[in-house]
Amino acid sequence: MRRAKAEALLTDWNWWRRDDQCPPAGDWRVWLLLAGRGFGKTRTGAEWVRAFAETTPGARIALVAATLHEARQVMVEGESGLLAIAPAAMRPDYESSLRRLTWPNGAVATLYSAAEPESLRGPEHGAAWCDEIAKWPAGEAAWDNLMLTMRIGDAPRTIATTTPRGVPLVRRLMTEDGVKATGGGTEANRHNLSGSWLAAMKRIHGGTRLGRQELEGELLEDVEGALWTRGLVERCRVDAASVGKPVRVVIGVDPPATSTGDACGIVVAALLRDGRLAVVEDASVENPPPHIWAQAVAAAAARWGADRVVAESNMGGEMVEGTLRQADLALPVVPVHASVGKARRAEPVALAYERGQVVHAGAFAELEDQLCGFQVGGGYAGPGRSPDRGDACVWALAVLLEGLRTGREPGVRRV
Repeated sequence: MRRAKAEALLTDWNWWRRDDQCPPAGDWRVWLLLAGRGFGKTRTGAEWVRAFAETTPGARIALVAATLHEARQVMVEGESGLLAIAPAAMRPDYESSLRRLTWPNGAVATLYSAAEPESLRGPEHGAAWCDEIAKWPAGEAAWDNLMLTMRIGDAPRTIATTTPRGVPLVRRLMTEDGVKATGGGTEANRHNLSGSWLAAMKRIHGGTRLGRQELEGELLEDVEGALWTRGLVERCRVDAASVGKPVRVVIGVDPPATSTGDACGIVVAALLRDGRLAVVEDASVENPPPHIWAQAVAAAAARWGADRVVAESNMGGEMVEGTLRQADLALPVVPVHASVGKARRAEPVALAYERGQVVHAGAFAELEDQLCGFQVGGGYAGPGRSPDRGDACVWALAVLLEGLRTGREPGVRRV
């Protein structure tokens, strides 16, 4: 009876008047909503939780995001979050320090971070909202621990809202029994979005791999002949706090060809004390003028105590070095020329990933999407016109790998 009341309330949202995307009916335990940016995923999740809480006195609900900060800022305090959509008579009391919302009827929702799967040991829930599961740093571990808590009530249910990415957790859920998957594109919510923004996004990303994923809500599989797969990247992921102080740090830079061109790829890679290499930061900047990307490189070098910068020099090695010098960068700048071939540099780096020699200290979604677009033979089928972040990552890791191979690790040279 309570389930029927909740689903009746769910279908009567004042904001939701679209026949193309209705809440799933029937027997399901997980509703997987894969949709584009601006589709209304957050509002959907919040309204679903509100419906469950208001019709289930004493309910216990889990709210799980990639971090506690995102859980607070998006799921609770955001423009489409639980506090914003609540009617005055049923507005929950929010205790930020306790990570808890309490409704007037005694229903309680608790916030959790997917980066801390062990925090989901102990509690029990009858409902859960999981936001942006495709970017969870410990996706499957957090999900599995959450599912073990879903053990009270007549029929515990979970809604998972996310922009689709082919990470192991999402791909697994697509094949599991009891999972109801629905989706939609950004265009479906056009009446609630800026017309100029929507037009710009279509113009820039329409028809591209990034556009299909981020705007149309498509779950994209690995490209044919990919050097990096989603599964490979996930296997190489570690917690950022676990890598410790690096031995050496190199920054790879892929400068934009023009001042109004693509992003400037800036990726920080490190040699760790255990001999592994780690990608520790993606400091790339979008469409920057030269002085801005040069300052971003200098700032990254200062943060990490970098030994040197390796930069693609197709636009002119002296120009790149001169631009960096204007930002007061005193490190050696090693030019690399892309005519050598992206594949020749990328393939050994991809093999190092396969051997477990390279790790990602955290999640770098845009960089990882580009890496998964590199193909054997030098092709590229990833998002954007150019893999600026991916190239920068390859340049940095290639230098560190060469230092390990020859026994001559990058050092500091005064110029």
